[in-house]
Amino acid sequence: MREDRPKQSSAARGYLDGQLLVAMPSMGDPRFARTIIYLCAHSAEGALGIVVNKPAKQISFPDLLVQLKVIEAEDAIRLPPRAAAVQVLQGGPVETGRGFVLHSADFFDQSTLPVDDNICLTATVDILRAIARGDGPARAVLALGYAGWSPGQLDQEIQANGWLSCPADPGLLFDDDLDSKYERSLNKIGVDLAMLSSQAGRA
Repeated sequence: MREDRPKQSSAARGYLDGQLLVAMPSMGDPRFARTIIYLCAHSAEGALGIVVNKPAKQISFPDLLVQLKVIEAEDAIRLPPRAAAVQVLQGGPVETGRGFVLHSADFFDQSTLPVDDNICLTATVDILRAIARGDGPARAVLALGYAGWSPGQLDQEIQANGWLSCPADPGLLFDDDLDSKYERSLNKIGVDLAMLSSQAGRA
């Protein structure tokens, strides 16, 4: 059974879980250039997030279900349309062989991490089986790997103007127009990419 979360919000505690991190154009780490990361956990112990705008190359969700023996190869064409359409993303450079499902809060099991009232993270094969049956969450993406920060590291990167943050919404998290997500996320915070790019690197 889902437990109520503490009343004090992440923002009130000075943390950004449940927010989107948007890489500045001047981001020095090429692994994170033009990335948007949904921050699933952020505390004094560190941070963990999922990149939501980079597709995994040359693998589809049905292919992955077959590889993991969730379904037989001949059953891939019989998946519910919603399951067949689940995107597979490059979730980040850490543990790239591990899958993380970012999903709407209408699916919950004992291993699910509720990030906010609308979004959860589940990293077990049970959710893949549920999606394959048509019993899974209404909206979901599967990320291979994640982005992780040690204690204080993300805070330092934000202070050094490596990242902007903005509220998350289902469109930015789940829709399949990956190419426009970076610009849309900047627009959400009222930032013009052309103006930001021309100012990047100036004192």
